[in-house]
Amino acid sequence: MLAQASRLGLEVIQDAVGNVVVRKPARPGRENAVPAALQGHLDMVCEKNEGTVHDFDRDPIQLVLDGDWLKAAGTTLGADNGVGAAAALAVMESDTINHGPLEFVFTIDEETGLTGASEFPNGLLRSKFFLNLDGEEENTLCIGCAGGLNTIAWRQMALADVPAGETFRVKVSGLHGGHSGLDINKGRGNAIRILGRVLMTLIERCGISVAFIQGGSKRNAIPREASAIILLSGDRSAELQAILSAAQIEIQAELGAFDPGLRLSAETAGQPGQVFAAADALTLARLLATMHHGVLAMSPDVPGLVQTSTNLATIATDGDRVEIAATQRSAIHSSKMAAGSMVSTVFRFAGFDVQHSGGYPGWKPEPGSDIVKKCQAVHEEILGIKPELVAMHAGLECGVIGEKHPGMQMISFGPHILDVHSPSERLKISSVQPFWAFLTGLLERL
Repeated sequence: MLAQASRLGLEVIQDAVGNVVVRKPARPGRENAVPAALQGHLDMVCEKNEGTVHDFDRDPIQLVLDGDWLKAAGTTLGADNGVGAAAALAVMESDTINHGPLEFVFTIDEETGLTGASEFPNGLLRSKFFLNLDGEEENTLCIGCAGGLNTIAWRQMALADVPAGETFRVKVSGLHGGHSGLDINKGRGNAIRILGRVLMTLIERCGISVAFIQGGSKRNAIPREASAIILLSGDRSAELQAILSAAQIEIQAELGAFDPGLRLSAETAGQPGQVFAAADALTLARLLATMHHGVLAMSPDVPGLVQTSTNLATIATDGDRVEIAATQRSAIHSSKMAAGSMVSTVFRFAGFDVQHSGGYPGWKPEPGSDIVKKCQAVHEEILGIKPELVAMHAGLECGVIGEKHPGMQMISFGPHILDVHSPSERLKISSVQPFWAFLTGLLERL
């Protein structure tokens, strides 16, 4: 972004954390137009399927063209928010779009908790209108979003000597995963909760020992995979497989068409140095199996909109330390904090210490604002479709940056992207041209 702005001879500001703002003067005759900012984030969620060999720090995304969809080979695509950033770059470079004064805002670390937006300087932007290009549904205009909160819990586990027996890695895989906000109401399985349920059954029926648990990879993604190292006394591998097969059938029936690909498996593994003490292992399994995941409340004002939710996101083991992360979202601040309190209370009942971090505000919808009315009119004029006004159960940077610029009017839109934050992420190619036509037409009419 810095190189592009420099090549074009534009004014550039980079703040202390790395956010970039580029200013481009109006085209001749449009100097008195209302200033507008185009905004996107520079990072992506780096998820890959197990078995996919890919180093996100070094390897380019391997693109796959599948009819009208652009995908990646076994990894996330990065259309969230690469396509918005690309559109902003194209506007920055264009000498044919008849736009007014523009600011281009590129933020860092959106996916890890809106860090860039949170550290964005107060009052830096001059624009009245703020166009967030992080939308993911064609023919819609997003006018509000949820705020979020991270809840981190940890505890030291009592350890015991490794008993005699066979060592296995029990694994939950094949789930769809997805965005912990946008997809939280789709009934998809949570690999960590399922693993806890399976471990609880194995402890109660087989007396297994547990040495290691891990699952999930991102706080803002529904966990698709989770695994544990267990020890099973005697020659009982056939019984283990039978229990897993029965549990898979049972849970598959519960998930149904929402998440039909669930697989429970066990493979031999190397012997660990120590195992969790029996009482602590059972407590942990029960915690994972019972910790709430999913929708807590629906919006009373916007039909079909999730108002409050929680996602059991990750679990990691480091020696005798187990750390678990969960995220809560709500359009209402008090509901978000109440959800965080509920989750932290359950963690504390299981002997965990808890800390909240990364809280960010929501964005209150203003359907009667000038920018919403203008966008509706331009969308219908250019594309012949009256766009649907929506609010999003996810964290957009509009709320955070808007709080730092009182009076700035905001809206979010973009082309059609499905299954973000998972290796199934895909961009609908035919939606990109209408997105571009609307964006450029809007800039010419502001």
